[in-house]
Amino acid sequence: MNRISTILSFCFLLVFFATTSHSQSVNWKKVKVLVYTKNGKGYVHDNIPNAVACIQKLGQQHGFSVDVSDQPAVFTEDNLRKYTLLLFPSTNNDVFDTDDQRLAFRRYIEAGGGFVGIHSVMGTERNWAWFKRMIGGSFAWHPKFQKFTVEVIDTKNPSMQGLPKQWQREDEFYFTKEMSPGPTVIMANDLTTLNNDEPEKVKMFGGTYTQLYPSAWYYNFDGGYTWCTTLGHAKTDYLSDETFIKHIFQGIRYVAGQVTKLDYSKAYADSRDTPIR
Repeated sequence: MNRISTILSFCFLLVFFATTSHSQSVNWKKVKVLVYTKNGKGYVHDNIPNAVACIQKLGQQHGFSVDVSDQPAVFTEDNLRKYTLLLFPSTNNDVFDTDDQRLAFRRYIEAGGGFVGIHSVMGTERNWAWFKRMIGGSFAWHPKFQKFTVEVIDTKNPSMQGLPKQWQREDEFYFTKEMSPGPTVIMANDLTTLNNDEPEKVKMFGGTYTQLYPSAWYYNFDGGYTWCTTLGHAKTDYLSDETFIKHIFQGIRYVAGQVTKLDYSKAYADSRDTPIR
């Protein structure tokens, strides 16, 4: 009986490590991240410099390279080949100057590239259907900055490890329109914990959602790997909120763990709006 117990225990450990080790399998020395900070005309978040500093610090701590740019000219096929993932921290509105740059971005994703989007990335490239599909939708509205509860709904996902199951935050509660059916939601905001200042708008933008509303998700889309969170409005969170910083790092780690080697033979688009295969 003891021998059987030992064998069963060993088998359990093998299964456990097989399901949890993926999050630890990233070779950080080979990871290179492009943090892109350009905003189009309209509101620009003051959290962007702190988000950049946060990601640069994470790079120093974990050993991955970080490049930062607000120049859309970086979006060429030759340049993007260098990067494991692209990270857009609270970008907003049109962030590319030309459709050639949009095409370079799209073909990078089709080649197996990674993307991490934070907070108002949901309001980025609002006139480009493919981009909105990739990130999961487009920004619709948010009530005023306030406290609410965030719930982890997939505790087994590597990017959710170690986060509170019920996370009390002060942030902006984002509502999304043109929501894509593809992403897998792993974290949600609790609608019932919002204050009652604007119940009609919450009901209107919440639609059929009555309790939990998507706030973080991943999406294996069009050949690439995307992870987005709608959290992250307060600029102080990027420097002092260890739970939030962990949330962002684990999103980066999750995508970096999915991306292997870019293969541009799989990139098929010849325009920004080529029909998705």
